[in-house]
Amino acid sequence: MFAALVIIALVGYLLGSLPFGYVVARAKGVNIFEVGSKNPGATNVRRVLGAGPGNLVFALDALKGAVASSWALGAFFLNVKIEADEPFLKFFSGHYAGSDWVSLGMAGLVGALLGHSFSCFTKFRGGKGVATAAGGCLVLMPVGTLIAGAVWVGTFYASRYVSLASILSAIALPISVLTLGQPKPLLIFAGIAALFVVVRHRANITRLLNGTENRFVKKPAATSSP
Repeated sequence: MFAALVIIALVGYLLGSLPFGYVVARAKGVNIFEVGSKNPGATNVRRVLGAGPGNLVFALDALKGAVASSWALGAFFLNVKIEADEPFLKFFSGHYAGSDWVSLGMAGLVGALLGHSFSCFTKFRGGKGVATAAGGCLVLMPVGTLIAGAVWVGTFYASRYVSLASILSAIALPISVLTLGQPKPLLIFAGIAALFVVVRHRANITRLLNGTENRFVKKPAATSSP
């Protein structure tokens, strides 16, 4: 049922469009589009407002992706089934042990990524999709996502570059899915998601190559005078 995929994707887009970074910063009296890197993602919020608001935005953005990818469960409760007669639908659902939720989950996450990056609530401006992709992929391919998360942590603490950590973890996702022998549709989807994240970081890649990218550095603790 192609209509089911379209509806799930549209709902995912609306979920992804929720501008949590903008809302959280605005609650602190800050227009996140005018400060720092002018990006509404968790990294810029954390840089401008601190760890608390930044971590909150990351969690909420990840939740958008997870919920968008989980709409398939609701589809099953509503007894929605995809007919795999068409080649496109047969490839993305019929060849994966009849698991319609994979197709619906991927459609929902694609919508959420587009919504997060091009939100209809903020004049089609948005973040780079790392947290939203992580939340959705954790639902669709948990082991591969955890491996990619480990790459992010290792890269970040070794380099202090959030952008580099995000890029390498995105690339690690399809490699992990391939190594784990996951179904071909998930592998293709992981590759597309990784490409999307890398393309969204193209300005960061330029700055990394030029040596002008900002590291995430902790501020030294203030010392009291004697």
